[in-house]
Amino acid sequence: MKRSSSETAQSIRLTVAILTLNEEKRIATCIRSASFADQIIVADSGSKDRTREIAQSLGAEVHLYPDWEGFAVQRNRLLSHAKGEYIFFLDADEEFTPELVEEVRAAVHSGRDQIWEVMWNQVAFGRPLTRMRTTSGVQRLFRRESIRCFSGVVHEAAELKTPGLPVHRFKARLLHYSRESIHGSLLKLAQYAQLGAAKRAQAGKRGGVILGLLSSLATFVRMYFFRGGILCGAEGFLFCLFVALEGFFRYAALKYDHGQLDKLASRG
Repeated sequence: MKRSSSETAQSIRLTVAILTLNEEKRIATCIRSASFADQIIVADSGSKDRTREIAQSLGAEVHLYPDWEGFAVQRNRLLSHAKGEYIFFLDADEEFTPELVEEVRAAVHSGRDQIWEVMWNQVAFGRPLTRMRTTSGVQRLFRRESIRCFSGVVHEAAELKTPGLPVHRFKARLLHYSRESIHGSLLKLAQYAQLGAAKRAQAGKRGGVILGLLSSLATFVRMYFFRGGILCGAEGFLFCLFVALEGFFRYAALKYDHGQLDKLASRG
């Protein structure tokens, strides 16, 4: 029997929306952590492994979009399939903790029209980097009808129908398994350096080796010494190094990869 719009709104309060690409190692844990949601949707960017099959077996609604046009486009595709009154954007390398689940439930039941952001607890190379300080949050929970669209090829942002909505930060954090292997970290470095360079090229920024060296050195010193990476052993060192190298290659690509960046920027 077809539900009325009012019945649907009441029964589907929260949608969790997930982007995937070759995430068979993490997708099951990610989806299970989001099992409290009324709807779980996955936009897959053309995985060559068992990501889609695993997600479907766990009850997620899976949509295949192999024509990669940037993170914002994929977020907008997720948005088009969402039915919940609220939508939480979750990455496949992230997990809800029980504490965060309770806060998200409370936010959804509050009925408020605002934005909720969350901070990460990083897990790198098998070790939680709990002694590293995180200073900024990522906006993840929205009232669905408040979002016009997402823009940006990387570090995409929501464009709201009503600008200036209040922002609330959850106390609990997301677990973020951002770097599990050296090989995977190198692939991620290449992807994010190129996408970040495209975003800066679109804004008319200039690049170069010297700018890259200065940026990466400043990033490494800030993260390793001032934010506590030095307290997290070899895993903390590697995490800070890869983030710093991403900054270096971003500026290098900005100077030397013009043709490729123009294609990426046109998609943002």
